[in-house]
Amino acid sequence: MTSLPSTPSRQLARQRRIRQAKRRRAVTLAVLLLVGVGGLGLRSLPTRSLRQLQRTVWVSHPEPLAMSGGDPYIRALMRTISAAESNINQPYNVLYGGKIIPQLNRHPNICIEIVAGPNRGRCTTAAGRYQFLTGTWQEKARLYHPKSSSWFGAWGDYSFDPESQDLVVYHWLKDTSAWNFDIATALRDGQLDAVLRRLSGTWTSLGYGIESNSMTARLPRIYDNLLREELEQSSSTQLRQ
Repeated sequence: MTSLPSTPSRQLARQRRIRQAKRRRAVTLAVLLLVGVGGLGLRSLPTRSLRQLQRTVWVSHPEPLAMSGGDPYIRALMRTISAAESNINQPYNVLYGGKIIPQLNRHPNICIEIVAGPNRGRCTTAAGRYQFLTGTWQEKARLYHPKSSSWFGAWGDYSFDPESQDLVVYHWLKDTSAWNFDIATALRDGQLDAVLRRLSGTWTSLGYGIESNSMTARLPRIYDNLLREELEQSSSTQLRQ
């Protein structure tokens, strides 16, 4: 069939379609960028921390724990908590807002202004993989720190190294009297929602509270993936023994 010569109206229609296609591509790219930014995971971002965050690699899969062994269900829960609280590639060293500290010989106890949310204008000492406030860290370290009986523990000078952060949280979560709730059993029974609800008073980013963030809705899926990984690791460790 012989094609007809182009007319001005056809040329205008073709140019219009090209412009529309370009606009659609631009909108799609903008949406993808927004989704990526929305997954950063921290509750708020102080302006002065932007420079530090430019040097930080944000992660979609929380890194393994520094501690070894333990209940794989609790381990998966701990990594899930950190997905909401400290979702970066150096979670043990992070302060509220994203600044990284090099020394972990003790809790940094640096109070940083909160610039968004219901507590805006106040300051927080939240630090580490589980964003411990100074007072909470001292309280829980006295109970669960692996070196709590040593001389520096008597002065409240507990090491804030990665393994100690993990062990304090691990034994805290395992302590049924601390929560009036058996977290390990609930997880084995598939009651993740009940667990997150119980813990949300301590870690508000887990949902049900006042400071949910972009990671909150993803936590059940994140937990399921991490639990499979922890169970596989636990099984392979048992086979080697």
